[in-house]
Amino acid sequence: MCSTGGLCVMVLVCLAAAVPPALAEVHGAAAGIGLLKIPSLDSLANCSSSCGDIKFSYPFGIAPGCFRQGFELTCDQTAHPPSLFLGNTSITKIPSLYGYRLSYVVVSAIGFNITKIPGVDTYNNTWEAPAKGVMLSDDNGLYVLGCNVDVYLFNHNTTDLLGACTSTCDKEIMENSAGESSCQGNNGCCMFWLQQDLEGFWLKLVYHEGASIEKPQPDVKVIMSWYYDYYTSDLYSSWVNSSNLNGAWLEIPITDQPSCESAKNKSSYACNNDSNCMDVPYGRGYRCWCPNYRQGNPYVTNGCTQAYNYSRFHENCMRTCQGMAVPFPFGIEKDCFANDDFRLNCTPNDGLVLDRGYARYRVKKLSLDDGLLVVSNMLNDSSSNNIERLIDSNYHGTNIEYVESVVDGIFDFSQEDEIRVKWVVANLTCQEAMKTTYACVSQNSGCQDVQRGTKRDGYRCTCSDGYHGNPYLPNGCTECSHGKVYDPAKQKCIMSAKQRNIILGISIGVACGFGSISIGLGAIVLTRKWKKSIQRRIRRSYFKKNHGLLLEQLISDESTNNKTKIFSLEELEDATNNFDATRVIGLGGHGTVYKGILSDQHVVAIKKSKIVEQTEIDQFINEVAILSQIIHRNVVKLFGCCLEDEVPLLVYEFISNGTLYDVLHKDVTVKCMLSWDDRTRIAMEAAGALAYLHSAAAIPIFHRDVKSSNILLDDSFTVKVSDFGASRSLSLDETRVVTIVQGTFGYLDPEYYHTGELTEKSDVYSFGVILVELLTRKKPIFINDLGAKQSLSHYFIEWLHEGALMEILDSRVVEDANQEEIDDIASLTEACLRAKGRERPTMKDVEMRLQFLRTKMLRRAQISPKNGEEIEPLLCQDARNLHARINPINASCSSSQMVSGYSLEQELASPINLPR
Repeated sequence: MCSTGGLCVMVLVCLAAAVPPALAEVHGAAAGIGLLKIPSLDSLANCSSSCGDIKFSYPFGIAPGCFRQGFELTCDQTAHPPSLFLGNTSITKIPSLYGYRLSYVVVSAIGFNITKIPGVDTYNNTWEAPAKGVMLSDDNGLYVLGCNVDVYLFNHNTTDLLGACTSTCDKEIMENSAGESSCQGNNGCCMFWLQQDLEGFWLKLVYHEGASIEKPQPDVKVIMSWYYDYYTSDLYSSWVNSSNLNGAWLEIPITDQPSCESAKNKSSYACNNDSNCMDVPYGRGYRCWCPNYRQGNPYVTNGCTQAYNYSRFHENCMRTCQGMAVPFPFGIEKDCFANDDFRLNCTPNDGLVLDRGYARYRVKKLSLDDGLLVVSNMLNDSSSNNIERLIDSNYHGTNIEYVESVVDGIFDFSQEDEIRVKWVVANLTCQEAMKTTYACVSQNSGCQDVQRGTKRDGYRCTCSDGYHGNPYLPNGCTECSHGKVYDPAKQKCIMSAKQRNIILGISIGVACGFGSISIGLGAIVLTRKWKKSIQRRIRRSYFKKNHGLLLEQLISDESTNNKTKIFSLEELEDATNNFDATRVIGLGGHGTVYKGILSDQHVVAIKKSKIVEQTEIDQFINEVAILSQIIHRNVVKLFGCCLEDEVPLLVYEFISNGTLYDVLHKDVTVKCMLSWDDRTRIAMEAAGALAYLHSAAAIPIFHRDVKSSNILLDDSFTVKVSDFGASRSLSLDETRVVTIVQGTFGYLDPEYYHTGELTEKSDVYSFGVILVELLTRKKPIFINDLGAKQSLSHYFIEWLHEGALMEILDSRVVEDANQEEIDDIASLTEACLRAKGRERPTMKDVEMRLQFLRTKMLRRAQISPKNGEEIEPLLCQDARNLHARINPINASCSSSQMVSGYSLEQELASPINLPR
């Protein structure tokens, strides 16, 4: 269609797909009769649960009596394959019962294709939710693909700005970053995440003059999706590759009441007695979820419990899958397994599969005797199948390096090289189980209590001594093991006398024959193996001491995107000339950093941890665990690690231009300084990296040691956030965690210090201190005019409140920046440094405000930044070679070094930090 002014807009994937007439009739007939009570499973027994390849569960449904009010679906059986609709919106997926997304749907990505018309520079587009109560989730992001355009996103029917970004096309940058998967702003793509759920939005796109690629410029594309893999090389072929697009998340809450509190005492309450209720923000309703990792449906009676049901055993059930036996209580077909926990899938390509919703596992072995499944990870559409996500969500704040296994329902996933899943019948003791539906039904069977760590008990069944078979079936344990006979007096199987004599004779003969041979051969080979054995034992000992089993599982997983490598000790010794002292380039709080050159001539930084106590090893493992999951342009890239030495080592990309702390504070003889443009760019890139860690990474990550010495600068002075030894990752349903206070004086959040509660706002406070450093070029704790040590954050707030901010700013800032820009940064800095965390902005907010400031600065300058232009005008020759004179990597001081004679209590008890 063509809008006013001749703008041609093509919706890339239509949300409001046309509904066929036959489907519209069904939709109309069933409208308005949604349930307002909690149904039983029996009442839903005849309800359809799929449409083509898309499966769904109540509260969604098709026929009358099968769906909750507001969750009615329609299925177009005339399409090939059949298509599922919510109202007029085509659904591509409905998440399973795991987690809190039961009331979410996934639809095709929302997209606009905008063709520039000569003489027209500004274009508007709008989107509205397809039905009342439906919201576009804040899990989505806006991606802009095009050259020399600004895009502004506004709330529906308002002028409230929700986000903005600028996309330019720099030929040199695009050629150098071809194949990289990121939206950098200057490589033909920019993006930002939504800050809130939306009923609708409108966007404004403005073209401006600037450098462009040599080839003809494609149309601008604007895409709303929860994730999009953008590759620079696609610019010349296809800007939008459908295989790279993930759908947009829409949330459909229960809307008959505005909150859990108002709904709980009413007959229309949607959550069953075993489930929890969660408010949807802004009084738009609520949703239900099963707690404590229970499977099931929180919207139906007794839906969050999985009762063991022996009556589901049938003789005609399929009991093999590609040659592997599938004994009861496990099963493949409907009504052939004891409950949904024991359900397995038999697939043509992968054989027997255990599907846990968040991940799928290929079953290699299934044993009733040992209560064991041996499985391997598989990729699927709904998860990165990363066990660490389950670990962190299950243990709520426990560092994952301490976790040897993790319990999910009846399954206990180990963290060994091969995933060994110990299972139980139910999370009950034998005594408790005997009072309910008891699984040990064979005559010659017994019950065994299973203690799995300290979190849960469970039980499983075993055949009595000497018997074997299936204890979960009547008369399943009827045969004695090979070589044994049944003793009626003892009522158990025992070995026969004849069998004992035969075995004894064979054993003696074999022992004598092999004994003489072994002695002769052993003398020859023992000496050769002795030295190698000692070396292997020593290396294996270090490997286990360094939690090698956990690390090896983590970084050798095929799903790890950055293919982290395990280096041998010999490789790193060769790379560093046996860790020569002349190769030391940094002495950080968590270890020593060496410059190394690998055999393939790659220059790397090798971090050797200071092993003083076990916590140092824990921090090392924490850094590997976090960096292995992060792929971001402004986060230092991990290449691998080595576990064969007493001290574990990290290998990551070499950052040549040192740290922001070095540039600002180390060499006071450098007279030329970072320009105002560079300072805002560095702040924006660092904020973007932290926002990614907080809200866009697979697992939310709090850095916990944000400071200028952990912000590295590469050859092009691009930001690289580093040093994750103190970082913490959280589950999706956590917003804070109580920890031992860690951080660096001058940067430490006073609220975190006093309460021990770590939140994302702790990193925001530390980032605020960095903004003050950029504005003033003063250290976070410095000597004031009276010769006393003073906190930079308090100093800044005092002068700001007195209206004398210009007097403390760095001279280069005063020269380069105008008053509006200084006021914008000062306002943002003051907000980051507020005493109460809830009053501070999120890192997403900080990044958006800095992006908006940068956009205004670029428009004011009427130029697009070039790769070369970002570096050469900024620093004099001495400053550009700063890394040749000072330690460039992790050159951080310990807390005691930074504040000798200055107490943390002084800093955090100052009246400046008290609420105003």
